Amino acid sequence: MKILVYGAGAVGGYLGSQLCLAHHDVTFVDMEATAHVINTNGLTIVQGGQSRVAQPKAVSSVAQAFMAGADYDLILMGVKSYDLKAALDPLVAFCPSPKTIITIQNGIGVERPYIDQYGAEHIIAGSFTIPISKETINRLVVEKEDRGLALAPTQNGQNIKQWVNFFNQAGVQTSDIKDYQSMKWSKAMLNIIGNATSAILNRPPETVYKSAAMFDLEVRMLQETLAVMKKLGLKVVDLPGSPAKRLAGAVNRVPRALLKPIMTRLVASGRGDKMPSFHIDLTASIGKSEVIFHNGAIAKAGMDNGIATPVNAALTDVLWKLTRNELDWRKFDGQPKRLMAEVRRFEQKV
Repeated sequence: MKILVYGAGAVGGYLGSQLCLAHHDVTFVDMEATAHVINTNGLTIVQGGQSRVAQPKAVSSVAQAFMAGADYDLILMGVKSYDLKAALDPLVAFCPSPKTIITIQNGIGVERPYIDQYGAEHIIAGSFTIPISKETINRLVVEKEDRGLALAPTQNGQNIKQWVNFFNQAGVQTSDIKDYQSMKWSKAMLNIIGNATSAILNRPPETVYKSAAMFDLEVRMLQETLAVMKKLGLKVVDLPGSPAKRLAGAVNRVPRALLKPIMTRLVASGRGDKMPSFHIDLTASIGKSEVIFHNGAIAKAGMDNGIATPVNAALTDVLWKLTRNELDWRKFDGQPKRLMAEVRRFEQKV
């Protein structure tokens, strides 16, 4: 098949390389410097102690990707959630009628602009659970092998079996989920563990969890998320290698002392040796954060449906202001009491 991968980051780079190694015709769209390195040296995937080099094509613009009437069987969106909407405009200009687009971004509601533009029948939602380290522009390391990809239809009756088999045949453990909203909310629930608090306090989740107040805050954040999901009629679903249902059951039933090691293991197994993604974006000083598609989306859904979500709202507000340099990060660095004061402020609003 002929595949276009929009974004050669850790996730897009890995999936595109796997498809290329499975003898599909893969083209990446990324920055000019990245495209040059890929065209010159290929993409190296390190997995299970072995290195394999894929040799896809790479271009630096959507216009180049669609030169000479090029057509693609599948477009795989590999950019970050906060870049997904901006990536739509050039795609519409050069590809007004795509066959199939798969969005694999983390976050709630990220695929909506694509559904609105192209129709749900052309859009498949994905959730990726494999922790990948991007050591260099063209060298990706798989940190955990017992993970994979989940795909879900964005409308009733949409058959996605072809694509589940497609990725499985390319060596990517892939499962199908019936309800994409349940899938995306379940993945978001996993993503927010130890993420915003770690970024705000500038400490690894394991260190944050040593504070009883911060761990309690994390649990309350998850309880708010589950309350909103229940109101929306969404079920928690397991993803490849990620037992979301077990976590959801434990959050409301297991004593804090027993719950802490469970959540700590989930953070460690889901992210490998990396700091959480919100922290990575904050230290990069790019003025963007996926928190608005996670805690922010949860808080908004809670507000829209009459469910109090002060913890998610406070975490979103503080982290977004830190991202925009509207707050001094030094005042939150290792200062859980400062963060708790912000949470209390939102609780008083409720």
